Amino acid sequence: MTRSLRTGLAALSLLAAPAALAQVGGASVLFLQIEPDSRAAGMGNAGVALADNANAAFWNPAGLGFQRGTEFGLTYSKWLPQFDAGLSFQYGVVKYNMGKLGTLGAHITYFDLGEFQPTDENGTEIGDPIQSRDLAIGLSYGKEMSNNLALGGAVRYINSDLASGTTVGGQTYKPGTAFAVDLGAIYRSKPFDMGGMNTTFRAGANLANFGSTINYTGQAGSDNPIPTNLRFGLGATFDLDEFNRVNALVDFNKQLYHVTSDSVDSDGNGSLDQRVTTVDSPFKALFSSWKTLTVDIDGSGAQAPEQVSALQQITIGGGLEYWYNQLFAMRMGGFYENPYNGNRKFLTLGAGLRYNIVGADFSYIYGLGTDSPLDRTLRFSLLIALNR
Repeated sequence: MTRSLRTGLAALSLLAAPAALAQVGGASVLFLQIEPDSRAAGMGNAGVALADNANAAFWNPAGLGFQRGTEFGLTYSKWLPQFDAGLSFQYGVVKYNMGKLGTLGAHITYFDLGEFQPTDENGTEIGDPIQSRDLAIGLSYGKEMSNNLALGGAVRYINSDLASGTTVGGQTYKPGTAFAVDLGAIYRSKPFDMGGMNTTFRAGANLANFGSTINYTGQAGSDNPIPTNLRFGLGATFDLDEFNRVNALVDFNKQLYHVTSDSVDSDGNGSLDQRVTTVDSPFKALFSSWKTLTVDIDGSGAQAPEQVSALQQITIGGGLEYWYNQLFAMRMGGFYENPYNGNRKFLTLGAGLRYNIVGADFSYIYGLGTDSPLDRTLRFSLLIALNR
């Protein structure tokens, strides 16, 4: 389906835009925030404290340190289905345990943005339709430091091709590239008795996508941050009996990029006639991103701005997972984001099957509120585990 580039990029901004309403400009390559596996997606997008399969490469690379064997994973989702814009999300991952040396993982994320018709600033069609896509390739590593603690990290190359060769407003667009790293830690307690249930407590943290900015024109002052994210989570596993197990998880997320826009007097005549956007460096943003944000509600300044504190910028997701004999699972969860900081609110459902070396999972998002862009999103994942 051919649509205007402007419409396509507007749809893209709804992918995971945790600060699109809160910070001028926001971040690019938001596909990096899409949770790749249907299992965690069925539990309210929570998984940093669990991270017990190959998808730990996304949730928390430290989780690889506790894992053994070899495992492959694939995920597919038609994205934002109600827009009917031809968007799709695909993810592949593999992990390989190297014994005492730790566990290595490799992963690739491909986001198909469909075909778009580029237009100029006046909406006039220019050139031929173009195919837009985002791509990320990475390596992850996790090492068990003790029976209770594992550490891990990842490196990632990002290539974003939105409108190559298109010239709008005197700017010619080209693919943008960036590099990023992840750092993670995960703790799990020894099993202990709680009310007759064998219980394991978990805690995890992951700093994801910490790295360079991305630029689509090569011009100075056109840098965009990538969505650096700090995720912290808690969890517990309850073995009810020999056959029945419940996992309970909750994750907290904070975006660690900071973009501001100010009016300046460009010609010295005393009038504020130009807007200048400033992107903090990744290291500076580790601190500046905790500032209270001033939100222009309707973009025009007609309404009084809202103040969004650092606490209100944190998203919360959590859920439950029930397993019967490690063969069949049912999942449910929820996700909340402040109305002035992205306003994503949804419930999630999911299920999973395991047979021999094959596992299959799916998740479904039920959006809360009017015209939720993520409503009715389905995700399907496949896992193949070897040499456990």
